[in-house]
Amino acid sequence: MTAAGTAPRYTVNCSILLTDLPLLERPAAAGAAGFDAVEYWWPFATSTPGADEIDAFVGALDAAGVQLTGLNFNAGDMPGGDRGLVSWPERADDFTANLDVVTRIGEATGCRAFNALYGNRIEGVSPAEQDDLAAANLAAAATAVGRIGGTVLVEPVSGAPRYPLLAAADAIGVVERVAGEHGATNLGLLLDVYHLAVNGDDVPAAIAAHRRRIAHVQIADAPGRDQPGTGDLPISDWTADLLAGGYAGWFGLEYKTGAADPFAWLAPATRVAN
Repeated sequence: MTAAGTAPRYTVNCSILLTDLPLLERPAAAGAAGFDAVEYWWPFATSTPGADEIDAFVGALDAAGVQLTGLNFNAGDMPGGDRGLVSWPERADDFTANLDVVTRIGEATGCRAFNALYGNRIEGVSPAEQDDLAAANLAAAATAVGRIGGTVLVEPVSGAPRYPLLAAADAIGVVERVAGEHGATNLGLLLDVYHLAVNGDDVPAAIAAHRRRIAHVQIADAPGRDQPGTGDLPISDWTADLLAGGYAGWFGLEYKTGAADPFAWLAPATRVAN
């Protein structure tokens, strides 16, 4: 691992970048661009893909020579507006069925960070009932990936009006509840600076307050969710603050761009982490 306080380690989110290519060709494209790490949202249509689908996914990573650094649990129909199954009573069995699959992929790839999107508020179900379910499901997820030394990530997001976790403190509250009620301690904050900034959270204050709980970082500029340098966010300052404070994890490139070269802003020598 790169020592804290030195250079950031970048990982390419292949679910939002390189989308002109088929999903399984993107790891090789990231490698060709000079990166040695990638992350994905859930890359399958169901919680329980077939062995051939899993093998093809793992094989694409192996062939590209890149490390999988982050993977989402199944979050439902993301283009259709879903934002996770964790607090969704009707999808509880679907989430449970996903746990062993995610853990097996983590074991096969070396991935140890797994994002569990919390889920939207559901009409006709009380927030308290959803939150009770979420705490139990996150504890079960922590147990599952804990078998391979994994960490469950809890993320505030923007652009989803029914998603209840908007600020870093909201996610930290969930992490602390799961620890207090279920004894699960392998959960951490996914600090996506774009989502926090768009939601009006104070990003430097969030970093200072929750530094020890930050398990993964994702970056995009605002407005626009494009590459760093296209908006107003002081991403380099926040990156330096994280590194100086001891963060030694990955910085996920999770932005949308129409640029011909989506990585032109980042010097080639800084793209390789290992």
